[in-house]
Amino acid sequence: MDIRAILMGLAFAVMWSSAFTSARIIVAAAPPLSALALRFLISGLLAVVIAKAMGQSWRLTRGQWRATIVFGICQNALYLGLNFVAMQTVEASLAAIIASTMPLLVALSGWLFLGEKLRPQALFGLVAGMAGVAIIMGARFGGGLDMMGVLLCVLGVIALTVATLSLRGATSGGNFMMVVGLQMLIGSAVLWVPALTLETVQVDWSVSLVAAFVYTTLVPGLAATFVWVLLVNRIGAVRSATFHFLNPFLGVAIAAVLLGEALRPLDLLGVAVIAAGILAVQLAKIPASERETVKN
Repeated sequence: MDIRAILMGLAFAVMWSSAFTSARIIVAAAPPLSALALRFLISGLLAVVIAKAMGQSWRLTRGQWRATIVFGICQNALYLGLNFVAMQTVEASLAAIIASTMPLLVALSGWLFLGEKLRPQALFGLVAGMAGVAIIMGARFGGGLDMMGVLLCVLGVIALTVATLSLRGATSGGNFMMVVGLQMLIGSAVLWVPALTLETVQVDWSVSLVAAFVYTTLVPGLAATFVWVLLVNRIGAVRSATFHFLNPFLGVAIAAVLLGEALRPLDLLGVAVIAAGILAVQLAKIPASERETVKN
């Protein structure tokens, strides 16, 4: 793996992990579902314009349309919608930790429902990842943890797992950026229904709110997508996914620096165990003949 790929992977991990902190700032000052629906409307339209400028078409294959709809509903509407609501009462660091277990749940789902084989290394990673979550949750149970918020985060990461599995083959017909834009617009359309039905639009305007909204719209929403596509094209999807092991660390660190959230010793231990589990699962997917390339 060359230095450029490493820098791209680090950039993606930082952008993905920082989204929880910016979301926490947004939901503290604005209705969560309305803010998220507006974010996806803007991001989706920008992505479609970019895709058209790249010569891409919205005439997708049947498989792409199916995956686009499922992904738009499960990731953009359910996963992020549930997380935005949860982060009104749940710290950004905890939401990031729960969401970072997605690679573990994808591997577990592939084994349970798709008949995929698990190497011993991957099985160890799954056990370690779940143990890390147990360490963190056990340490926080006595600290006024909002269990409804935690439940929403858990349901969200399950929806993200379904979305990730549905995306397999979604870009085989090309038009990747168009697929991304349409997913966002679908998510926005779904989110507007509960937003307009359940929420009263009351916004506590501030510079930090505007900055957080612009950041989450442009950086995790669009820039991270560009970097991820470039990274996958450069080193492949499996090797790229190894950078997910950084997400628990970065999610906790960014929330601590920008939001002042507490760093507990057991949190750090749990994060380290989860990260090791994710790395083990991802490395187990790489053929033995290629593992030395990942390390170098």
